[in-house]
Amino acid sequence: MGWVAAFNSVTVHNNYYFLRQLTGALASRLTGSVVSQCFSQHVDELVLQFETAQGRFFIRASLQPQVCCLSFPDDVKRARKNSIDLFQEIIGCRVTMLNQFMNERSFGIELENNLLLLFKMHGNRANIILFIDLKPVKLFHNQLAQDYSIRPEGLNKSIDFSRTAFEKNLANLQQYYFTFGKPVWQYLATLNFYSKSTEEKWSLFNETIRLLQNPTYFIVKDQNAVHFSLLPVYEVTRSFSDPIMAINEFFMVHHATRTLMHEKQQAIHQLNKKIEQNRSYIDRNTAKLKELEHDNHFSAWADLLMANLTHLQAGAETVTVLNFYTNQPEVIKVKKEFSIQKNAEIFYRKAKNRQLEIQNLKEGLALKQQQVNVLEERLKQVQQADNLRTLRQLIKESNLIKTEKERTIALPYREVEFNGFKIWIGKNAKSNDELTQKYSYKEDLWLHAKDVTGSHVLIKYQAGKPFPKSVIERAAQLAAYHSKRKTDSLCPVTVTPKKFVRKRKGDAPGMVVVEREKVILVEPKQ
Repeated sequence: MGWVAAFNSVTVHNNYYFLRQLTGALASRLTGSVVSQCFSQHVDELVLQFETAQGRFFIRASLQPQVCCLSFPDDVKRARKNSIDLFQEIIGCRVTMLNQFMNERSFGIELENNLLLLFKMHGNRANIILFIDLKPVKLFHNQLAQDYSIRPEGLNKSIDFSRTAFEKNLANLQQYYFTFGKPVWQYLATLNFYSKSTEEKWSLFNETIRLLQNPTYFIVKDQNAVHFSLLPVYEVTRSFSDPIMAINEFFMVHHATRTLMHEKQQAIHQLNKKIEQNRSYIDRNTAKLKELEHDNHFSAWADLLMANLTHLQAGAETVTVLNFYTNQPEVIKVKKEFSIQKNAEIFYRKAKNRQLEIQNLKEGLALKQQQVNVLEERLKQVQQADNLRTLRQLIKESNLIKTEKERTIALPYREVEFNGFKIWIGKNAKSNDELTQKYSYKEDLWLHAKDVTGSHVLIKYQAGKPFPKSVIERAAQLAAYHSKRKTDSLCPVTVTPKKFVRKRKGDAPGMVVVEREKVILVEPKQ
């Protein structure tokens, strides 16, 4: 079981018993306040800003499939870009009350004008729904279209907590008392609940309800992750009496833990990849070394030629001599234009070079083995790192972070600046596709040498600025130069807005269809 799975199985920050405490704490802060902002600037995250008598109050709803959690930061800096206003119907409206639905992992913020913002905290199906006159009109997660069928009046659920109901449902307690959730039943299991008598079970059941209804809020950890709990399970790292402070601390600690685990997994992957590459080099060159060490025929041939120097004649492509190492005839291929002695010298030189090659291989293998040892030690350190500062220092020391130069090299284009405009030039057919499909906008100007293979070229659009003729001509010269027509005196170049360039499914790399074009003649220039 991975750490995320473990997190989901024991964390209770969306449990009904926690939400009812949280809703009570929020009601005292938000009732009478006015909604001033509601926006999203990250996928699966909604931020609400309230103006209260004590100042601004923020709700940050992170509704990611992996982790659905509320937090209440002191401040949220809204980005100038990549931010969108949502649920604008509630802006300027006053909060009248907060409503926690009975035995349900949902609560509502009720506002004037018959508005209701419903927080459905259902794990990977979490959503925020706007109701007007108790009718759902907007969803935060539009893909959960079934949430349009929710009716607030039907969310309250009743559960009979009497002794009679308890004994009647002994065989299916988990299904009947569904508000407990897995974490509570796991807690009871650790107390040997299922092996106890009915009387003991009833007593432990009521004691657990008492803890849930008047909880202390715990941040706990096991070997996999940190968790939020209303019960003292695993190793308790911190405890709180205020639900807002508790969930804020949990959100920060959990976010840091997730970041640590994510970066650690990436570092481990890269280190294992480097170790594998070095071991592959070692295996490959160890085999080559063995082959070279057992193959000493150049030296033997030189010895045989010198031993038979007096009765061998030059001018033939091969000579046959008795090999005194094996006592068998040996056919040796020689250079007929050289004397026998000169051929022997050539073989001695090759034998010497082979020895140098063997020595270089041995030194290279020793160095690679040393690198493997260092990488394996660094891998152990990364696996044991328990905080981001230590981990990131290890990553830096292991050269796992790409430098700015390396990142630039990885881009699919070269950049030229001319008269204040950026001109991007594709590096090859595959890069052309990436440049045109992923790095361009419809307002950019696209150029390509007509009817021949070559680089895609983009002039990057600047808001409010038309493309100057001089910039277009310079980009066309570059498109011509980076094509099969680079040696022509004049080259026709296609010029068109990027929005008229498209790629068909199945087209070869770099191939596109241009729907509207203008052709200009330019001299190819680097």
